[in-house]
Amino acid sequence: MDRHELAPLIDHTVLGPETSPDDVRAVLDDAAEYGMNACIPPYALEEATEYAPDVTLATVIGFPHGQNDHDVKRREGVLAWKAGADELDIVINVGRLKAGEDDTVRAELAEVVAAVPIPVKVIIETALLTDEEKHRACDAAAAADAAMVKTSTGFADGVVSETQRANGGATVPDVELMSEYLPVKASGGVGSYDDAMTMLEAGAERIGASSGVAILEGAPDSSTST
Repeated sequence: MDRHELAPLIDHTVLGPETSPDDVRAVLDDAAEYGMNACIPPYALEEATEYAPDVTLATVIGFPHGQNDHDVKRREGVLAWKAGADELDIVINVGRLKAGEDDTVRAELAEVVAAVPIPVKVIIETALLTDEEKHRACDAAAAADAAMVKTSTGFADGVVSETQRANGGATVPDVELMSEYLPVKASGGVGSYDDAMTMLEAGAERIGASSGVAILEGAPDSSTST
């Protein structure tokens, strides 16, 4: 896959706790130059729509732990959409899922999906879940009519497996499992072209990464071929 084909599959991301307006503008500049999407904090949406009107903007809801009240998440989603978001990435309530409250998890997601006319991607936080819980999380997302499922926030605490720790989030087995339910956004530890292609070959349809430029710089550039 060459650079031109890969670029629109990347959500170039800046979501750290110290993210400044200058940081957001830098990501938007990169996204506009390379043809990527951008995933930015909610506070920056209104400025971003004016600064980079042609860049597809994703933002996060209930980030990073997903434990907000469901009404707050729904309101966050509506405000983000009205502020210019083209897509929402919402974190599930991992605690409720682990408690077996799948109906509550599904209902919360469905409220947000129904409240906005834009795609909603559900972050299931794979590093904190067993395979059985991943299946249940994806089932809840599909039942809520979400557009995609996403592997990770990149900010998960707790005990993770050696494989997940080594890969920083997204793994091939997780992407394969999740793609049985919905299109997958692989996020967390995808830092190179080879990493991105591994995730896409496993079934991912979108990549979330803070290193979008590095990923694309490693991709073949058909425009320079003779």
